[in-house]
Amino acid sequence: MNQVALNRNGLDWHKIQQIIKWAVYALLIVNFVFYIFEDARRASFTLHAGSTFMDWTSAFATTIDESAWFVLLAMLEMETYVLDDEDLTGWVATTLHSIRLFCGALLAHSVYAFLVIIVVLTPTQAVDNVHDLCQMTDDGVSYVYNLEYTTISEQTCGQLSADTQFYWVGEDPVVANTAGLTLERHLAWADLAEVVLWILIMLAIEIVVRLQGRGVTGGRVIATANSVKLLFYVMLIGLGVYWATLSHWLYLWDELVWIGGFAAIEMNISEWRDEILEREAS
Repeated sequence: MNQVALNRNGLDWHKIQQIIKWAVYALLIVNFVFYIFEDARRASFTLHAGSTFMDWTSAFATTIDESAWFVLLAMLEMETYVLDDEDLTGWVATTLHSIRLFCGALLAHSVYAFLVIIVVLTPTQAVDNVHDLCQMTDDGVSYVYNLEYTTISEQTCGQLSADTQFYWVGEDPVVANTAGLTLERHLAWADLAEVVLWILIMLAIEIVVRLQGRGVTGGRVIATANSVKLLFYVMLIGLGVYWATLSHWLYLWDELVWIGGFAAIEMNISEWRDEILEREAS
């Protein structure tokens, strides 16, 4: 859907939009690298020699999820900007749809992985006969609070928590106090809510893209899809603010950058719609 540059007041607004769009995409790549390292760091505390394949994929659920979104974003960029309408047929359309189905499977895995985490965190299993973390310095166990993992050692045990009751965090060699376990559960629900909201946004975008591909540029369905997307974006920002209150500023930044990435797709869709309307008027 390549556009003819529009000059307003001597400025090439189309070129400016493209520069902003690719800058946002570059920031998303940087964020992706951060998440790979973060998943790897947490996995070093939760995975062990007996971990299953599903344990590994669950530990790297965020990395898998982000990978799928990158590919889907690339597919949308091709469909709404790079390729012309007449190119979206035959093997090209089949390839795009096949890749989308594969990414959908990865996203379904992310939903499953986050659901498993919630289920695993649901039981409250106390650590028996332990009233001080320093009793666990030789057990190869870690302590977690607010997603921060620390190996319990003679040097760290006295600094982690003054509580006298601790609980196993899921099935991992990780413990937390009462507040820490509750927070882990809340954060797990927030992760699930985020991935579900993004999937719903993607479905709304797909509806608009499919309709515009058939020459439909307005109507109740498109208006509803656009309104729903706006609501879900606001909810995602709310999740980002929640994470920021817990000092997870990277998560808020990530939400804002991803919303910026999809705003770039929305610009493509808007320009595409203008093209369709111009063709109809000529």
